[in-house]
Amino acid sequence: MKRILVMLAIVSVMGLVSSERASAEVHHRLGLGIHYWKALDDIDFSDVDEDGLSYYISYQLRPATLLKFELDVELLPDGYGGASDDVYAPQAYVLLGNAIYAGLGIGTYYTDGDFSSDPFFGLRAGLDLHVLPYIYLDINANYRFEDWDDISDVPEDISSDTITLGAALRIQF
Repeated sequence: MKRILVMLAIVSVMGLVSSERASAEVHHRLGLGIHYWKALDDIDFSDVDEDGLSYYISYQLRPATLLKFELDVELLPDGYGGASDDVYAPQAYVLLGNAIYAGLGIGTYYTDGDFSSDPFFGLRAGLDLHVLPYIYLDINANYRFEDWDDISDVPEDISSDTITLGAALRIQF
């Protein structure tokens, strides 16, 4: 009898999951965004910026109502982390929630023709607002656990976690 009840429960859950997938359409969103970033530690080098603006291009895949996968490429200006050239930061996030969401991410840095050897990790929380048909405004806050050793031209190791406040405008198709 227990086996029948367990099997019935499993079949019921599978039916609910498949009906949720069938009723929810997969959505794609493409957009542009801006971040204001600030290093949490004081940095005593003149060639290293402690705050600034960065820009990013973003793609989101929304396979279910409360789940989003996001891929970004962020452009950080020279001086970020002590880099002498622009820094590109490809990153990926898994986000849970709808209008209010939170998630985890991972990324890396690319500058001077090389990727950094260690990734950075991020936490994100935000609001995803439907402002016009097919247009969404994403306002978010991020905390990054990072190490700038691979991108810095400064002879000493620099390590500072970073917080960002950002906004992105996306179109859904």
